[in-house]
Amino acid sequence: MENKMKKKLIAGNWKLNPTTKTEAIKLAENIKNNTKNFNFEVALCVPSIYLDTINEIIKDSPIKLGAQNCYFEEKGAFTGEISAQMLKDLNCKYVILGHSERRSLFAETDEIINHKIKIAMKNTLIPILCVGESEEQRNKNITDSIIEAQLTADLKDISIDGNNLVIAYEPIWAIGTGKTCSSEEADRVCGLIRNKIAQLYSKDIASKITIQYGGSVKSSTIKEQMKMENIDGALVGGASLIAEEFNLLLQNANN
Repeated sequence: MENKMKKKLIAGNWKLNPTTKTEAIKLAENIKNNTKNFNFEVALCVPSIYLDTINEIIKDSPIKLGAQNCYFEEKGAFTGEISAQMLKDLNCKYVILGHSERRSLFAETDEIINHKIKIAMKNTLIPILCVGESEEQRNKNITDSIIEAQLTADLKDISIDGNNLVIAYEPIWAIGTGKTCSSEEADRVCGLIRNKIAQLYSKDIASKITIQYGGSVKSSTIKEQMKMENIDGALVGGASLIAEEFNLLLQNANN
């Protein structure tokens, strides 16, 4: 179901890093200075407190700005939360939603994630929807049913056209563990996701949608992963926090 119209995207997810604004500026500048016109889009999803600063650094570069979360209400008495409208005003293009850390550590349900996707799209942000199975679920051989159930619930009553949503397959057991899902298995699950999107929407939309792989992605693994038919990029965690490693990763992906 491959289609040349598919956009490829490599996004760095800084998570709760780095610890100072000075470090964040240095990291962003080092990445910006080495980012060429690659054959894919590059995004940095940074802590909300750094969004405005990083936007100023990358605004004249090909790099796009992304956030790591948003709330499902526009405004109100929701102390500590950030709205999609605020993110849009700060020039964000992407927002990560449904990350396994949000699901497990902050008790976000599929229903909450569904509401967040709706509000993000209402504000013309492109959600990077994360789905993935735990090690226990994989050992029980229910990976496929878990992924399909997440997609069905997270995208309930949501209209997509293939360009207004990115999906990231992130096997939970491979996030921050050093374990990497084999390229072949990652491609198989990304193909499963594409087929589920075809079932929920259409083959045309499924052929256009960007599906990333995430889970201990490194400069040494990215080239093989990018060669896979159904992998259209990567959601990169730890490797995006070291400028030299992330720049090498981008270079290898481009080659």
